[in-house]
Amino acid sequence: MERAAKAEQVTELQGVFKTAKTVVVAHYAGLTVAEMQVLRKQARQTGTTVKVAKNRLAKIALEGTDVASIGSLLKGPTVIAYSNDPVGASKVAVDFAKAHEKFVILGGAMGKTVLDLNGVKALAALPSLDELRAKLVGLLMAPATKIAQLTNAPAAKVARVVQAYANKSQA
Repeated sequence: MERAAKAEQVTELQGVFKTAKTVVVAHYAGLTVAEMQVLRKQARQTGTTVKVAKNRLAKIALEGTDVASIGSLLKGPTVIAYSNDPVGASKVAVDFAKAHEKFVILGGAMGKTVLDLNGVKALAALPSLDELRAKLVGLLMAPATKIAQLTNAPAAKVARVVQAYANKSQA
């Protein structure tokens, strides 16, 4: 790889490490190309990006970022998953690791917090940002729905009584 390409990759990775909310590092040795494509497809669906980068360049890019503590994990054939959703990258990694035993999660970082394997699994167990939003909207909509049902109920009862009298008078 040429020096300019290396510098460009370091700059790109530095931008990723500065903006990503969560970064997960895993070993991927033994996975086929098709399995890696499945991982990338699953990641894209959740807004997560999966990247294989040279460890030396990634360590250089980590300097001066909040997630610099994951530098010790970058040994061997590593893949980096990152997302702006605090739960996205860990969910993708843990779900993929359950189905593929050759995909081994080493750890990660969420902001300045270092995560080991159990930390990544605990983070993956949390609901995603979209799920939390849906639950919040559901909670906010429930009282409005109840109020609408209560205000419509008396009118519906009156309408049924009037209809019953109309049917009675016709008979």
